[in-house]
Amino acid sequence: MRVGILGFGQFGRALGGLMEEAGVPYRALDPRADIPALVQASDLRGLVAEADLVALAVPVLALPGVLDTVAPLLEPGQVVFDVASVKVLPARWMAERLGDLPRAGAHPLFGPMSLVRAERPIRTVVCPDPACPGAAERVSALFGALGCEVLVQTPEDHDRVMATTHALTFFLAKGLLDAGAGADLPFAPPSFHAVQRTLETVREDASHLFAAIQNLNPFAAEARTRLLEALGAIHAGLEAAGQGGPVPAALALPDLGQRSPALQEIREGIDAVDRDLVALLARRAELSRRAGRAKAALGAPVLDPVREAAVMAERRAWATAAGLDPETATDVFQTVIRASRRDQGQA
Repeated sequence: MRVGILGFGQFGRALGGLMEEAGVPYRALDPRADIPALVQASDLRGLVAEADLVALAVPVLALPGVLDTVAPLLEPGQVVFDVASVKVLPARWMAERLGDLPRAGAHPLFGPMSLVRAERPIRTVVCPDPACPGAAERVSALFGALGCEVLVQTPEDHDRVMATTHALTFFLAKGLLDAGAGADLPFAPPSFHAVQRTLETVREDASHLFAAIQNLNPFAAEARTRLLEALGAIHAGLEAAGQGGPVPAALALPDLGQRSPALQEIREGIDAVDRDLVALLARRAELSRRAGRAKAALGAPVLDPVREAAVMAERRAWATAAGLDPETATDVFQTVIRASRRDQGQA
């Protein structure tokens, strides 16, 4: 399975990094990017000629021109796929420009920063073209080899879901930022912390994605309209109620019903924290494996007593500052460090 990546911006580079980790051979081409010599294709013809699959990691609006350029170089056995965050338009453009050549759509539901943080699981949506049987299976096999969970959707179903998730999240984030919610605040209640994390995540994505997600998804405008109508109705209802007036039942936030006695609520909170801890431990293990590979490349030993002592002292200090028993922190991090040594040795 040889892959040609056309476009080596933030995502193209991240995709190449996943392929290196998985041992999938690839070449890349991008006249505006700094590409390592070992994987740099000499030209477009050479990139396509060596590839079993050609990944188009270019801005969405650049796809028609890129497809026109790539199409004459393709052979019937090769598969072309895009990695755009919208799917209806790219599917239409590929059908118009590639004719009978095998193709599929893909939307990796991760980005460079989520890979750096070793967030798991990583998922990819693959959108088959009924006119190209077998092409989507080959794209799915590639992402499976990269460690992804693969979800199969039609382009229309994908964009509908993205309109009420991805597009609305970016839309809300932009509104909150413009309203001052993203400014440095001296304090914030816990209810805002999750919103703050969302704002940070959205701001990590490339700025050009905002307009593409909103304007190139055929269902995004309708989703925004429904949200604005709902917010307008809530605002009008609150204005009508006035200060100190009774809040209409329609404006009340639904509670948890019978699931909200104090103990159950606390237990659910503990479960949520434990899920976060497990996810964080998985991320730390992945980072440890990466550290092991980096040490191996340098010829450095896995065991680093000086670093481990410094880590332990720092974690004890963090625990003390947080009001946690430092001995408890010591017990936890001794176990974590032992696991880290094991992970690095297996890298």
